[in-house]
Amino acid sequence: MISIRRFVLRRLGTALLSLIGVTIITFVLTNIVPGNPALTALGPEVASNPGAVKAYDLRNGLNKSLPEQYITYMGHLVQGNLGVSRVTQRPVLQDLLQYAPASIELGLVAVVLALVVGVALGTLGAMLRDSWIDQIIRVGSLAGVSMPIFWLALVAFYLFSYKLGIFPGLGRLDPGVTPPPTVTGMYTVDALIAGQWSTFAAAVSHILLPAFVLAAYALSLFTRFARSAVLDVVGQEFVRTARAKGLPELVVAWRHVLRAALVPIITIAAVMFGIMLSGTVFVESIFSWPGIGEYAFQSATNLDLPAILGVTIFIAVIYIGLNFCVDMLYGVIDPRIRLQ
Repeated sequence: MISIRRFVLRRLGTALLSLIGVTIITFVLTNIVPGNPALTALGPEVASNPGAVKAYDLRNGLNKSLPEQYITYMGHLVQGNLGVSRVTQRPVLQDLLQYAPASIELGLVAVVLALVVGVALGTLGAMLRDSWIDQIIRVGSLAGVSMPIFWLALVAFYLFSYKLGIFPGLGRLDPGVTPPPTVTGMYTVDALIAGQWSTFAAAVSHILLPAFVLAAYALSLFTRFARSAVLDVVGQEFVRTARAKGLPELVVAWRHVLRAALVPIITIAAVMFGIMLSGTVFVESIFSWPGIGEYAFQSATNLDLPAILGVTIFIAVIYIGLNFCVDMLYGVIDPRIRLQ
């Protein structure tokens, strides 16, 4: 019990230090970026008035030194105050709560698709090592890693939506379809909760194509990692023992090989979900998906420093939280890790 408590506290301490480090680095880098926040917020005509610029700097604390600004920012942050967006004029936390559910929904669907298909293909390739099936899987995974996501998104939208009409157009729902009552902000989940099956079907049809595009890169990585992890396990003694008992190959792969290879697969799954949330700008822009990526792009182009900081900290919290959960899963899968 003591070792478990120590393991959890040690991981929590590491997560907290990582988050503080992220806030320091992000705050410094954001504030030394060339540009005039007053010019962006007030416009060129108002920003040409020194009195207006001075009042703006005083109101937003920009007249203070950088360490003083950081201390003030952290004091607000621990209270859940991420500041006010200089573009939307709303609290950044309110903006994030509006945009984040769309990205989380898209990222979850994409990572589940990539994980299920990628692990299945990687395991199949490893169990049939050097066969023609393995060669096709390896070439396909290499092609998936090599394709730029913006190019794939454009091609997928043009071919499957515009030309063939297999998938619907832009956005999260068809025009005229009323979103389900908000519970989580994720249309598929909220439609299920409300029992609105037609809305659920519409939400699923809209999310599939951008999710497949977003999952393409992750699927290729999952395939390669799963294949490598399984290959490290298949030659071990307990696998040979299972085969010697006459167990079917599918049972050997599922009960013995895949379970032993779960640790690196879980690691890459958590990392890829964070990457999807932080790297969905192109997919969300092309498919008009109102998520955190589109919000981050608008914030960056308008030099909206509070919004940029808010998005960065939000993504950092997701990353750190996922890594903490992965550490906990490590301790469940392999109790020896808790003693390290």
